[in-house]
Amino acid sequence: MTVTYSRRVADAGLGTFFHLLLRWRGSIYKLLYRELLIFSLLYSFLSIVYRFVLNNEQRRLFEKLALYCDRYAELIPVSFVLGFYVTLVVSRWWGQFENVPWPDRLAALVGGHVRGGDEASRLTRRTLMRYANLSGVLIYRSVSTAVYKRFPTMEHLVQAGLMTSEELRHLENLPSPHNKFWVPCMWFVSLALRARTEGRINNDVALTAILTELNSLRAKCMKLYGYDWISLPLVYTQVVTVAVYSFFLACLIGRQFLDPMQGYPGHDVDFYLPIFTLLQFFFYVGWLKVAEQLINPFGEDDDDFETNWLVDRNLQVSLLSVDEMYDNLPMVERDMYWNESEPQPPYTAASAEHRKPSFMGSALDISVPKEEMEFQSNLEQIKENEEANYSTPLIGGLGRLLGVQSPSFPRSSRLSSVRRRPGAPLSRFPLYLHPEAPSTPAQTRQALNQERDPDYAFSATSLYERSGFYSCPQTPIHCVPPAVPRPRP
Repeated sequence: MTVTYSRRVADAGLGTFFHLLLRWRGSIYKLLYRELLIFSLLYSFLSIVYRFVLNNEQRRLFEKLALYCDRYAELIPVSFVLGFYVTLVVSRWWGQFENVPWPDRLAALVGGHVRGGDEASRLTRRTLMRYANLSGVLIYRSVSTAVYKRFPTMEHLVQAGLMTSEELRHLENLPSPHNKFWVPCMWFVSLALRARTEGRINNDVALTAILTELNSLRAKCMKLYGYDWISLPLVYTQVVTVAVYSFFLACLIGRQFLDPMQGYPGHDVDFYLPIFTLLQFFFYVGWLKVAEQLINPFGEDDDDFETNWLVDRNLQVSLLSVDEMYDNLPMVERDMYWNESEPQPPYTAASAEHRKPSFMGSALDISVPKEEMEFQSNLEQIKENEEANYSTPLIGGLGRLLGVQSPSFPRSSRLSSVRRRPGAPLSRFPLYLHPEAPSTPAQTRQALNQERDPDYAFSATSLYERSGFYSCPQTPIHCVPPAVPRPRP
């Protein structure tokens, strides 16, 4: 039922999308032609009544009603409501597709870790994958009308070979009022544990990998069940539907071509056929039809998911992977590029033009002048340039571009700004004194001055407190590492 046109749009060319407009299956014409025909007939009927049935007094009343409907119909936020609604529906539709259960990874794990070429091992592998597929079929029966019509009763599953009569009896005897799609998953777990006990699964790591993948498959089935249970709020769907159809009900009257002799604004010419109103109907109602088709992709519309094909494909691939392909490996031999470090597969004449060199990076094409490729050896000059740049952060490269000179500050070495002055005390802060260091009267606590004290052991950099320099003063330090004072006895 899915309409695929990927090959048609593989290459962008003249009229690529135009050819898609000529398709009928899955098209908007197939969804919309009934509503468009009804709207056109109603519009034509009202136009005939206005022109040939009503008298002059009734025509004037109809014209006032048409002007009123045309004026206030534009207040309905059709575009906003429809756009938000369709966005939600499309995201929900894609989320359901991402949670369609595919047993391929589980089949690879079962075929690789459940070892043994005897009939019992083969039966174990096939039964494990049949249980996994049975869980998917049970959830499809719950959410898809197409699969339910194929398997309307559980007996049909037995006749189709998806489960045995004994398994059906166990399933029906379970005292649970809920959906039982999870029961085959529990059978899978029990059988996998038995295979581990019997030694058909070599280690617990392999068993964990199999059960983890099974839980992932079961989680996807549960999400499909949740999508089917929790729909978009009904009130939102009702609001969108009422907004669209009420807008075009107003357009049936408001978009009528009135008598040009009356001089109404916008009614200078009588065109009879409302072309742009029909286009607006095509776009808005077509938008709504897109949401109607995508809101439940497990139905029987043209673009709904191929659930019956999924049932057939998953069962066939699963059993083929764990049975016929078990230890069925072609002979291992050397490839044709055995002694080549850079294999070059050939191109056909039709594909030769697509051969391109390897992309090395966009920055490798930059051209740097030769004089700018040399490393700078004068580190002092580099430091001064950095200080000048940091002192004028708002000018920077823009100032150099405009020719603005940076403020000239006195230059000083960074090391000289933190050296202790000769004869200065070690520190005025006894908190930083080591408890074992000898103390002197000069090292006792003194009152801190609010202004800058020239007797500090360490002074700030020469640029501190100058305009354009954004930094905090340097913290006084001591030559002895700081230590926490010992507690008093």
